Amino acid sequence: MSQRHPPLLALRAFEAAARHMSFTLAGSELFLTQGAVSRQIRTLENFLGRKLFDRYTRRIELTAAGREYYRAVQQALGDIEAATRRVMQNQEHRVITVSILPTLGSGWLMPRLGAFTETYPHIDVRLISSIEPVNFQAGDVDVAIRVGLLPGAKARPGQPRIDLEMVTGWKGVTAQYLFPDILVPLISRKLLEQGKEIKAVGDLLNYRLIHTASRKHAWPDWLAAHGVRLKPRMESLHYGHFFMGLRAAQNCKGVAIVPEVLLDSFSGPDLVRAFPPDIESAGSYYLLTQEASAKDRAIQVFCNWLQAEVANTDAAA
Repeated sequence: MSQRHPPLLALRAFEAAARHMSFTLAGSELFLTQGAVSRQIRTLENFLGRKLFDRYTRRIELTAAGREYYRAVQQALGDIEAATRRVMQNQEHRVITVSILPTLGSGWLMPRLGAFTETYPHIDVRLISSIEPVNFQAGDVDVAIRVGLLPGAKARPGQPRIDLEMVTGWKGVTAQYLFPDILVPLISRKLLEQGKEIKAVGDLLNYRLIHTASRKHAWPDWLAAHGVRLKPRMESLHYGHFFMGLRAAQNCKGVAIVPEVLLDSFSGPDLVRAFPPDIESAGSYYLLTQEASAKDRAIQVFCNWLQAEVANTDAAA
């Protein structure tokens, strides 16, 4: 007989929220935003077809069904944790090195690593932030996350370019797709209220554009894809990484353009999307490993966990 199980992340979010009686405190514990916790609980309520919380302006309360379900979930998660520790206690301690793009690492991966370490205490993850091509032959990187085109792949006309190279050589390297690169223009709500109205893409040229050094073609290519040419000698700002540009946008310095995957981590309530995400760039984000790592248990555990996190991110979105 088939069995249906609710998403594990949704159960963990529910248990933490019920224990703290706060979505915000649950988010701090799970390295998620308050909004992400709320979405996970909505997902669980939809799955069950029952309301678990009564939501008020400044507080939440468990419903009768929520109280009953909380007791069962708390015991089940406790049993799983105890069993996991018993199985893993004799495993060899491992350190794996992950090379990742700076803003993606600080905004997307690091907030999630606490959950990985809690589940797999025998595996330590060492992060290296870099936009340089990965040299797996050097032996100092086990896993990498990069953005770009795979060998032999060709961009479609009009797609914003990605000039970054993913690896120094593809021999013996495997690539698993993670998510697309879709650029989104962001502007401070305050700046938008003070400035000219934005109805068409061309109206963005009434504002200072914020560029990122690692993606120098982002603005001109995205504008061109919408039939707009960047004005010569237009006033602009340039930063080294996306998170710097986002901070400048939050401070009303101009309009930033960033990959959609970073929005939940960095945008915040004070930034709004000038236009919805609509055009995929000429490249995607990939999880890169060596073919020889297929038999390395620790690396495979991390890769499987990462893919699950990507799936949960897609489901929440």
